[in-house]
Amino acid sequence: MRILMIGDVLSKIGRKALIDGLPSMRKRLSADIVTANVENGAGMFGITEQVVEEITSSGVDIMTGGNHIWDKREGIRLMEDRDDLLRPANYPPGVPGYGHVIR
Repeated sequence: MRILMIGDVLSKIGRKALIDGLPSMRKRLSADIVTANVENGAGMFGITEQVVEEITSSGVDIMTGGNHIWDKREGIRLMEDRDDLLRPANYPPGVPGYGHVIR
């Protein structure tokens, strides 16, 4: 299994680079799964539903977050609703979202 892990996707420029470059990179590297850190995807602070949709449409399978994932209130709902958007695994019990996923 080949896993491609992408670091922090920052703002609109990072999302555009991902959308433009990921499909060919995934094919060239024969990546089975693509992960990307998205905690700064919305203007360098947090995430929104639009950001998540753009990132997943680019070919990212699993999105990871960090402390900035909570910077926009919408991020809390997204963490609760989506199993492909992960919070840090070392957060305490009761924090919204999933710390891991099995695909």
